[in-house]
Amino acid sequence: MNFINPKTDFAFKKIFGSAESKDILMSFLNAMLYEAQPVIEDLEIIDPYLAPKIKGVKDTYLDVKAKIDGNKTVIIEMQVLNVESFEKRILYNATKAYSMQLTTGSRYSLLNPVIALTITDFQMFEDLETVISRFVFKEKSFSTEYLADEFELVFVELPKFDKTLQELETLTDKWIYFMKTAQILRSVPEELGNVPELRQAFAIANEANLDPDELEDLERREIFIQDQRGAITKATRIGREQGIEQGIEQGIKQGKLELVVRLLERRVGPLSSEIQTRISQLSAEQLENLGEAVLDLTSVSDVTDRLQTYL
Repeated sequence: MNFINPKTDFAFKKIFGSAESKDILMSFLNAMLYEAQPVIEDLEIIDPYLAPKIKGVKDTYLDVKAKIDGNKTVIIEMQVLNVESFEKRILYNATKAYSMQLTTGSRYSLLNPVIALTITDFQMFEDLETVISRFVFKEKSFSTEYLADEFELVFVELPKFDKTLQELETLTDKWIYFMKTAQILRSVPEELGNVPELRQAFAIANEANLDPDELEDLERREIFIQDQRGAITKATRIGREQGIEQGIEQGIKQGKLELVVRLLERRVGPLSSEIQTRISQLSAEQLENLGEAVLDLTSVSDVTDRLQTYL
């Protein structure tokens, strides 16, 4: 038995945003947002998943959105790649969902709370050890909350979760374990299968239940992600190599600079900070020429005159 990877946008929306996913999403959100307490008793999936029409890898699946108790809007996003300005995109999407509730002339009292839940396959907050982190508006000096119930950003960082199957205790643990490992499992573990909503999620994630178009789209998304990861890895490697090369060149130049200044001061006496600054602005080749001319210089004025020739 093979399961699709819930960390891809296609699979994530199929599992949590399908028409039959209401109970699954409700269990998942209670686990991620409310420490597995049954706070959410009902919800409405907005823009549910539809079987794809293959158009190429440029197509992407929108976030899963739901209305929960009290007319709160929850935006749920799975992000595999740590792309530039991703954190700003989260904030933009959340604030847009909040502001778009009103039409021109509507009262602000009609605004309902928004929660942005983001699951990442990379670490976003290296200074935080917790797997799940929550952010609200607070006063900077005294941490007094400002409309905390209106706007909340919640992050689940999968790499920080390291519990084994035998160590799973809570429903939250089990859902995070599902997100991390479903793709490599070949059967439904008893520890997860005893939760009806998780058992249902595994059924949707079973590749045997996908039609040919869905399988093709899944493969395209997996290839696209691998290509993007490869591009990021290559760019990082090239940047590192260039940095090393530039660092070596800078080190060589610094060594030449220190040697030339030391030779000059032995020859003509102490050099002012202004002269040393002018020397530091010379190229590596000019530093070599100045070093070779040391014996021809007998005074500080000779050094100044020589520096003039490099302008």
